[in-house]
Amino acid sequence: MRDEFWKHYALSELRPQEWEALCDGCGQCCLVRHVNEHQVTVFNIACQLLDIEHSRCSDYHNRLEKVPYCHPLTPASVAQYSWLPESCTYRRIERSEDLPSWHPLLVGSKEQMHTLGITVNRSAVHVQHVPRHERHLHIIKTKTLD
Repeated sequence: MRDEFWKHYALSELRPQEWEALCDGCGQCCLVRHVNEHQVTVFNIACQLLDIEHSRCSDYHNRLEKVPYCHPLTPASVAQYSWLPESCTYRRIERSEDLPSWHPLLVGSKEQMHTLGITVNRSAVHVQHVPRHERHLHIIKTKTLD
């Protein structure tokens, strides 16, 4: 990877390894959400493929075939996914912001993320453990979209 690539290149100019390294692995984009044109509701319910303990997809390469509501995040699509968390590194870079101070590329591990509660590993439950009629009990955020 190129030195401090996130400072020098647009998302569309990143090499595949650099693109993947930007992901901080918080797991927040793997939480179930309901999106309409005016707001997004986020639940602490994880996609069935999310390894909650490690905040990573357990079948990343096949996720789009296995999970119909999984969205392929690409340099071109980052801006359209306004439901991405404010802390999302892809979103921050797309808006010409710096990496957050706790990002693993800066500090070398996810320990600060765990300490700060940025990863979902403390609060998420798998989708198969929550009946659809109980989802309203798992709302963690509602955000009005611009």
